[in-house]
Amino acid sequence: MAMGKPRNPKRSSSSGSYVSTVTMLGLVALCALGLWMLTSSSVVPPSRTSSSSNPRFPISKPIQRHAFDDSQGDLPDDAIKGDGDGDGAEQREDSKKQSLVEGQTDPDEGSIREDPDSGVLQVTLQTYPNQTHQESEITQNQQQNQERDSQTQIQDARKEQQQREYQEAEISEDQQYQQTPIENSPGEAKESNQTETIEQVASTVAAAKEEEHNEGNPGGLFPAHSGIRRESNESKAAWATQAAQSMNQKGRASDDGGGGGITSKEFVWELCNVAAGADYIPCLDNVQAIRRLRSRKHFEHRERHCPQEGPTCLVPAPQGYKRSIEWPNSRDKIWHANVPHTKLAEVKGHQNWLKVTGEFLTFPGGGTQFIHGALHYIDFIQKSVPKINWGKHTRVVLDVGCGVASFGGYLFERDVLTMSFAPKDEHEAQVQFALERGIPAISAVMGSQRLPFPSRVFDLVHCARCRVPWHVEGGALLLELNRVLRPGGYFVWSATPVYQKLPEDTEIWKAMSSLTRSMCWDLVTIRKDKLNGIGAAIYRKPVSNECYQQRRRNSPPMCKDGDDANAAWYVPLQACMHRVPIHSVERGYQWPENWPLRVHKPPYWLNNSQKGIYGKPAPEDFVTDYEHWKTVVTKSYMSGLGISWSNVRNVMDMRAVYGGFAAALKDLKVWVMNVVNIDSPDTLPIIYERGLFGIYHDWCESFSTYPRTYDLLHADHLFSRLKKRCNLLVVIAEVDRIVRPGGKLIVRDEPSVIGEVENILTSLHWEIHLTFTKDQDGVLSAQKTDWRPQVHSSLS
Repeated sequence: MAMGKPRNPKRSSSSGSYVSTVTMLGLVALCALGLWMLTSSSVVPPSRTSSSSNPRFPISKPIQRHAFDDSQGDLPDDAIKGDGDGDGAEQREDSKKQSLVEGQTDPDEGSIREDPDSGVLQVTLQTYPNQTHQESEITQNQQQNQERDSQTQIQDARKEQQQREYQEAEISEDQQYQQTPIENSPGEAKESNQTETIEQVASTVAAAKEEEHNEGNPGGLFPAHSGIRRESNESKAAWATQAAQSMNQKGRASDDGGGGGITSKEFVWELCNVAAGADYIPCLDNVQAIRRLRSRKHFEHRERHCPQEGPTCLVPAPQGYKRSIEWPNSRDKIWHANVPHTKLAEVKGHQNWLKVTGEFLTFPGGGTQFIHGALHYIDFIQKSVPKINWGKHTRVVLDVGCGVASFGGYLFERDVLTMSFAPKDEHEAQVQFALERGIPAISAVMGSQRLPFPSRVFDLVHCARCRVPWHVEGGALLLELNRVLRPGGYFVWSATPVYQKLPEDTEIWKAMSSLTRSMCWDLVTIRKDKLNGIGAAIYRKPVSNECYQQRRRNSPPMCKDGDDANAAWYVPLQACMHRVPIHSVERGYQWPENWPLRVHKPPYWLNNSQKGIYGKPAPEDFVTDYEHWKTVVTKSYMSGLGISWSNVRNVMDMRAVYGGFAAALKDLKVWVMNVVNIDSPDTLPIIYERGLFGIYHDWCESFSTYPRTYDLLHADHLFSRLKKRCNLLVVIAEVDRIVRPGGKLIVRDEPSVIGEVENILTSLHWEIHLTFTKDQDGVLSAQKTDWRPQVHSSLS
């Protein structure tokens, strides 16, 4: 085989020297040219200042901010000024690139570009260290064109800072979930080693280009986990809804359709012109509907009667209103101006309910049955029946006719969560006193309809002279307590028939004794409290059906097989009893785990054959949801939303699923009202099983609470669902009614809905602290101000 001739080494050396000489001459020439360009005054031609030649910084027209841009272009220089140069500037530059690409992913909009010279990713409105002069010109143009006042600039600066903090927290959350993802999003890479973090994508163009081809995730600039999970279509069919379970009242829901897109200029806000004034609860103060009632025998006038169309007026604050006192001081005193009612102090002051003390209303901790303090009374109950074991065996309590809710307020010291309720009646805002104190309560009545709770969920029900005629009409009201009381749960009845011998009391006691025996309730004990001069009878609900089967008379009757014990939304009372579950896989067959183990352990009756809300087997879905919300709360909500959690006490999750958000907050000094919507999977029993509480509700109607009673509302993918059947403007007006001045709203939803909510909140003069979008999901954090319009609406 022929071989090539070897090269002449001398010739190779000569050729190499020639090339080196030419290269050196070229470099010298380039250096000279560069020096001349630096010293020349005409190096940049006039056309370079044109907006067309610099797509990142258009100068010829004002910069238009999109709803979710992280742009600093309209801020003053000091609002975006860095802490230093060098490496720190590079880190801030990477952080800003990441921040901006969250808001826009369409290359045609100029949001993400690759520099043809350097190959580095460039983002619209990006701030670079060598562009200070251009930033100054842009700021001046924006100030001239938009005439922004200094207050707005400061607010925007704060918003941008919180956006950056939130993004850092979201990145931390996403990195954790790349290891143990909750649910694969449509655009997630099929193999874990193909998924890139934001930092990796921002560091090299090659990584960004590789991810750009991943289906459903253009540019690969967003992490695989979006932070908001989607409900599985398969699981929806496996879960009943409260609306379906309460079919006899299905027509109550509004079918007017969605509210459509709304801008802040489409509505002029006015004050509600109603007799209830600052205490207006639309579904309880519907005067026209109450006047049309044929009877008030069963307290129908205290039940919900919602307007055909929800109000869009704003409830005024009482004169002299002040920001609420923080917990735990609020348990003992509140501002009198915030709840300016004194009748209850006049009527119940001698029982230590409350007193007027200068500019405060003070709460000595007493009640009708515990004049000398609630804690002594609480300990008296446990001593009477040690198995009650507050805070371990007994975690979730229902307090009927709660007054100012001191019983529930002091049970917090025993690690017990109490759902207190009372009607809006002549006692003047007793529930509002409770909520202003930071104690859970709702306005409700035991009347003609079931309470808005599932069956078999409360560990203990308490009635201290709650003025409910338990024994009348076949015991219908006591049978409603039987429905919501857990098998093996206790009913504590502290009332005069237990310990007094007056003719009326004796008659009531005799009737109650007969009724409770026929209901198979076991009278565990009757004890007297010498300090308070009262007595209490404590009953226990049976844990089997044996007693029911041995009764001589079927009175009260057992409910028909087709009667759904969980149906509770506008469902009439049924004077019957539901059988106790007898199968080990049924809810209510056994007592939950002791608190706090029950909060994070899946209920025993969730099985792997059942699809969870997000598509995984139900127990796994439960655990994953809890881990998700712990991460969101810890990494994002605690530091990235501008919320001072020491000012937060009363919290509402407007769309709770498993109660994971509330569970993640369990170590804070807050309580969470978990709301399960009537058209959502009925997961409220799960929430109670884990030692939390909540209520059924339809957000197309007003909530049964007083105005200005919650510090924080949380809405996870709620408003996009509500738009399909009710007016979003009405819903946000209800949010404004519920939230206290200075209170917060956190929304996680679709970007378009986030934009609508932001527009409405802006028209209400709320402060928008953060808007952030990623993977077609958005987050908004806002705070209510003291603003109220000066004009009243026409008489309602």
